[in-house]
This record gives sequence, structure tokens and C-alpha cells, in this order.
Amino acid sequence: MSESTQAWVVADVRAVIGAHTQAQDAGRTDDVVALYTPDGVLELPGTDPLQGHDALREAFKGWAPTQPQQHLVGNTLVTSASEDEATAVSDVVFFLRGETGWAAQVVGRYQDTFRRVDGAWLLQRRVTTYQA
Repeated sequence: MSESTQAWVVADVRAVIGAHTQAQDAGRTDDVVALYTPDGVLELPGTDPLQGHDALREAFKGWAPTQPQQHLVGNTLVTSASEDEATAVSDVVFFLRGETGWAAQVVGRYQDTFRRVDGAWLLQRRVTTYQA
């Protein structure tokens, strides 16, 4: 893969991560689900994996914010990339704003697998782990 293709893949993968984060924090469930392949999987600690748009939609609808929230995702490292598949790892901190201000609720890591479908990069699998 050429250097320019590699840069393009990295930029697109980071754009999907950013779009997911902003849509989730705004409670835009359909926008979040649209970022997954039809058979996309979300794995969270302590729960069965969620697979497919219907399961993802139901879950994200249930997680829609009832108070201001912010996922801060950073340190994203694309660990492998081809023209049709990529993997990345990112750190995440989840904040909620309560009566006394913003407070970190969870610190974790995303391990993401992306596939290019009809020219668009989509999440195939997100595995979330929490840091102790």
C-alpha cells in the first residue's frame, strides 16, 4: 500500500471514531448505528456481545444521554491497514456533568476493526475494555 493510501486510511478511520463519539454523546442513535457494518459487533465488559444493527440500535437508544456527557477519545493508533480493512486502538475517558461539574466515570480502551463497504469505512467490531 502506498504512503498516500496509508494516510488516507488513517484519516478515514479517525473520522469514523470521531463521528461515533460525537453522535453517541449527542444521543443520535441512528447516526451511531450507521457507522457499523450490518453485522457489526460491540463488546463491552460483563455483557454478551451486541451484533447487528437492530441490537446496536436498541442498546444505543437505551444509552441515550439524560444529562450532558462527553467521551474523550485519544491516542488513536492505527495498528494495521490495507485498502479494505484496518485496526486501531484508542484510549477513552467518559465524563458526565452533574450538579458539581464534570467527573470522569470510566477510563478504558477501544480496540476497533474497520471494513470498507461501498467506499465507506465502517466499524466491524469494537471491543471495549475498562482500566482498573
